[in-house]
Amino acid sequence: MSHLVRTLLGVALIRERKPGAWEVRAFTGRAPDGTRTQVSRTVRGTKKDALRVAAELTIAPAGRAAGRSVSDVLEAWVRKHDATWAPASRRDQLSRVARINGDRIARLSVARLTIEDVERWHARLRDEGLADVSIRNIHGVMRAALTQAVRWGWITRNDASLAELSSRKVAARGVMSASEIRSVIAAGDAIGSEVGLMLRVAAVTGARRAELAALQWTDVADGVLTIDSAIEIDRRRGKMALADAPTKTADQRRLTLDAATLVVVERERAERDEFGPWMFTIGKMPPNPDRIGYWWRLDREKSGINTKWRLDDLRHWSASEAIAAGHDI
Repeated sequence: MSHLVRTLLGVALIRERKPGAWEVRAFTGRAPDGTRTQVSRTVRGTKKDALRVAAELTIAPAGRAAGRSVSDVLEAWVRKHDATWAPASRRDQLSRVARINGDRIARLSVARLTIEDVERWHARLRDEGLADVSIRNIHGVMRAALTQAVRWGWITRNDASLAELSSRKVAARGVMSASEIRSVIAAGDAIGSEVGLMLRVAAVTGARRAELAALQWTDVADGVLTIDSAIEIDRRRGKMALADAPTKTADQRRLTLDAATLVVVERERAERDEFGPWMFTIGKMPPNPDRIGYWWRLDREKSGINTKWRLDDLRHWSASEAIAAGHDI
């Protein structure tokens, strides 16, 4: 049986679908095309619980969410924050927004979005093979956009904040062995001396891809390597540009290089310093971080190490093995 309830600020329809499960539907006004708009929630509990939710749903000013989809909320969130993002952050955030817009959840009315919708969306992402960390990052964008919608009065609650974000239990990746690191560097030397140097520096310092691309010969002085910048790719407006930016953690790191690495650095500097300031390329422009990623994939194939290892795993090896052992590889 359905019950029409009049609250202080609107009208809601309450229907008990089965014992202890109520459908609450509140009328929110009219969309720009004149059609009536509404928001609905499923409430588990007593009729009193359903009445409380009905009152909550009619608190928002009528029509604020009318006609707006989840995609519209994401678009508004991007417009508000776009100018404040660094190139790398902008690339990542727009990629996550595009992933959400590629799912049917983006077409849902934001006023009718439920916790169930969000959690079913998580399940679809997992079925597509996305890793838990990727799902968390994409979910973070959804949560932030809906938080803005709540603050602007478009909706009364953020269902992404209330949804449960479960994780799969996976075995730890482990750490590359010293013999694998030696194989990687040897294969890099065979590809090119700058590749071997790049992999050696990555292993002993834990530098990220963008930080490696930003290294110059002047960053090594008195046996110490200074890492204080990163090369980011800005693909805005269909054009690619390389830009110097702060490191991901916006800090400066100074690391004492081991004797063997210093020998290689000085040898390469003597041969290539006159051809440009950058450690891993020739010319005035810095190397593209994507090229460093390509070098890693080529090296992984030639060295014969397990294909599960990523360039990032050199950082993990550095953190757990190289630095603790004094960089003796």
